[in-house]
Amino acid sequence: MTDAMSEMQQAIEQRAIERMMYEYSYNLDMNRPDQLAALFVDDCEVSYAPNFGAVGMEAYKKTLEGIGTFFRGTSHHNSNVVVDFVSSTEAHVRSIVLAVHRYTKERPDGILHGQYFDTVVKVDGQWKFKRRELRTTLTTDYHVKAYNPIGRAE
Repeated sequence: MTDAMSEMQQAIEQRAIERMMYEYSYNLDMNRPDQLAALFVDDCEVSYAPNFGAVGMEAYKKTLEGIGTFFRGTSHHNSNVVVDFVSSTEAHVRSIVLAVHRYTKERPDGILHGQYFDTVVKVDGQWKFKRRELRTTLTTDYHVKAYNPIGRAE
């Protein structure tokens, strides 16, 4: 880490980053696209799967347009959050996600197990996503067939 941060300050910042991640899941599950978008910087990069993502806020907002009509409900659960600070205003974060998707169309619920790999930055005192990449371990009846495999060691 290039900036000197005390262990106490790192712990405080880590909790703030974790809270932002939980807010992401909450806002997604509650169908609150404006609050969800507010967690990202304007020049964000998002990759949920090959050919499914966005570069920049306007493109990201377009990916959120269907969350209210495509899903009857979702439930995203985050755990195993690991934060590696690059500086006092940037960190690399990885976490585990389990997500259940209930669709508006008659079809089985979609389940996704995976990991997020994030770059977060602190802007005006708030942590925000700069880059968010989803890599999947397993999907069951999930609506996105192509995925970014995690890539285990052999």
